[in-house]
Amino acid sequence: MSDTNQSNGTPNGQKGPIIPKSANEALRPERVPDPPKRSRKARSQMVIFLNFLMTLVVFVIVLAVIGAYYAISAYQSPGPLTTNSNFIVRNGAGLAEISNRLEANNIISDARIFRYLTVTYLHDGETLRSGEYEIKAGASMKDIMELLKSGKSILYSVTLPEGLTVRQIFNKLQADTVLEGDLPSALPAEGSLRPDTYKFTRGTKRTEIVQQMAGAQEKLVDQIWEKRDPNLALANKQEFVTLASIVEKETGLADERAHVASVFLNRIGKGMRLQSDPTIIYGLFGGDGKPADRPIYQSDLKKETAYNTYIIKGLPPTPIANPGRDALEAVANPWKTQDLYFVADGTGGHVFAATLEDHNANVKRWRKLVAEKGEDPSAIAVDGQPDDGAAATPGSGTQQKKKTN
Repeated sequence: MSDTNQSNGTPNGQKGPIIPKSANEALRPERVPDPPKRSRKARSQMVIFLNFLMTLVVFVIVLAVIGAYYAISAYQSPGPLTTNSNFIVRNGAGLAEISNRLEANNIISDARIFRYLTVTYLHDGETLRSGEYEIKAGASMKDIMELLKSGKSILYSVTLPEGLTVRQIFNKLQADTVLEGDLPSALPAEGSLRPDTYKFTRGTKRTEIVQQMAGAQEKLVDQIWEKRDPNLALANKQEFVTLASIVEKETGLADERAHVASVFLNRIGKGMRLQSDPTIIYGLFGGDGKPADRPIYQSDLKKETAYNTYIIKGLPPTPIANPGRDALEAVANPWKTQDLYFVADGTGGHVFAATLEDHNANVKRWRKLVAEKGEDPSAIAVDGQPDDGAAATPGSGTQQKKKTN
C-alpha cells in the first residue's frame, strides 16, 4: 500500500499518511470542540438591559396595537343605550365632564375611550357644542361625537300671536319653562316686537328672544314702509305701526284688514275721530288687556284717557299692540274705498258702509242679532258706530250715544 494519498482521500482534505485505527478506536466518537467563550462585551449589564428594553418595547407596541384596535372597535360599535334619550350639554362643559356624564347615564360604555378618541376627531378649534340632544338607542360613541359636534340640538318653540301687547308677550315668555334668565327690567316700546313663532334650544335666555323679536320687527317695518302707497296719509313709521296695531285688534280676518285700514284712513282724511273700541280698552287696561268676560260699555266711551279715540282726534300716542305682517301690509297698501263705517255682521266679519244711513241699517241688524242671543244691545257699545237715529257729522266724527249705565 502506498504511503501517500490524494488530498481528497484524507480527512478534512489534509495530505499525509493514513494512520490505521483499531476497530474500537474507529467506533469511538470524536470529541466535539468546546464552544467559544462569550466575550466580556456580550456579558456586560448594558447589553443585557438593552436586550430587555427592546423586548419590552416590542411587548408594549403589541399591547398598544391590541388596545388601539379594541378602543376603535368600541368607539364605532353600537352603544349600551336601549331607548332614545335626551342628553344636555351645559354651556361651558369640557370634554372630560361630557364623557363622564355620558357614561354615568349609560349612554356610552367607557368615558376614557370616548374622551381620548374624540380628541382625534376634533380639528381647527372644533368642540362639542352645548344644547339638548336626542341620542338614538344603540348610538355608537362616534355617532354621539358627530351629533354633539354638529350642534343639532333639540329645538323648542314659543308662539307669540299677532295683537299681543308687550306685557302679554313678556308673560308668555316668563311662563315658558325651557327658557332661562330674567326678562329685561324695562318694557320695550309697544309695537316694537314682531309676533311670530320662535325656535330655540334649551338654555336660551329670555332676553335673547326679546332681542330677536325687536330686530325682526324693526326689519319688517322698514321693508313694508319702503313699499307703502306713495299717497298714504301717515307722517312716519310711528304712525304707521300705531294704525296697524289698531287694524290688528279690529279684525282677525286677513282679507278684511286692508278694508278696515281704508276706513280709518278715510276718517283721518276727513278729520273724523277714529272711534275704535280697542283703543278704549288699551286706555282702560293698558298692556294687561281686558278681561275676556268684560264688554265695552257705553260709559267707557266717555272715560278720558290718552287712548280714547272717541274723545281724542287722530291716532293715539303709541301703538296699542304688536301688529303682524298682514296688518302692516294692509295699512301700507289699503283698499281704495269711500267707506267710513263698519260693524260686526255676527259671523266673525264686518259689513262696511260709506254713508251713515246705510251704516245705521247695518247697526240695526247687528243689534237684532245681539238681542236674539239674550244680550242687551243698548248696553254694549258698537265699535265706532252711532245708535239708531243718532246724528253724526262726518267732518267732526262726533256721535250721540245713549246713556245706559
